[in-house]
Amino acid sequence: MPPKVKFQREEIVAAALEAVREKGVDAVTAREVAQRLGVSTRPIFTWYRTMDQLRRDVFDMAMERYRAYIETGLTEPIPFQGVWRQYLRFAQQEPELYKLLFLTPPDGAMGGAMEALTFSQALARPSIMATYRMDQRAADGFFRDIWLAAFSYATLIVTGNCPYSLEEILAVGAELSLSVCKAYKEVPGLVEGTYDKDAVFRQLVTE
Repeated sequence: MPPKVKFQREEIVAAALEAVREKGVDAVTAREVAQRLGVSTRPIFTWYRTMDQLRRDVFDMAMERYRAYIETGLTEPIPFQGVWRQYLRFAQQEPELYKLLFLTPPDGAMGGAMEALTFSQALARPSIMATYRMDQRAADGFFRDIWLAAFSYATLIVTGNCPYSLEEILAVGAELSLSVCKAYKEVPGLVEGTYDKDAVFRQLVTE
């Protein structure tokens, strides 16, 4: 009879995820994961033909952990502001997972920043549409614009180069949300990309 597999797939992925949280994505090696489980590498390769397959599952588990942060934000009185707050908290509390999801170039195992952006956008879209009374196109543009700012701050956080407090960053987020929302609602053609940029600026600087 073949030897009994001691560890299930989920346990292997969980051990690999903890390796990433502590040491970064490069820690997902057969030896590192096996040491954490207290076994040889054989159980890992019972479930996985390659380490890239395991990394893909680690990416998916990390994404589910990130989802929990965002869903918590969506329960706040102003859901999108809650999403902004939780996104930054994820960067503060899980810097290595943030790097895995948002700062790792896409390859066969992981999707990179744009996949994570699309994932986040889908979670936040219904809240933005309802709260700010936007259609899907406007809501997606609004999310993209605000997310790019949030991404910049979060990258400063996880690289240890952020001079701003969470409260300061959230204040900027509120300003940006107000500005982008107002522009989308008041500048004809902005959402569609057909607006006259020069005419709008001339009006702003002459008022």
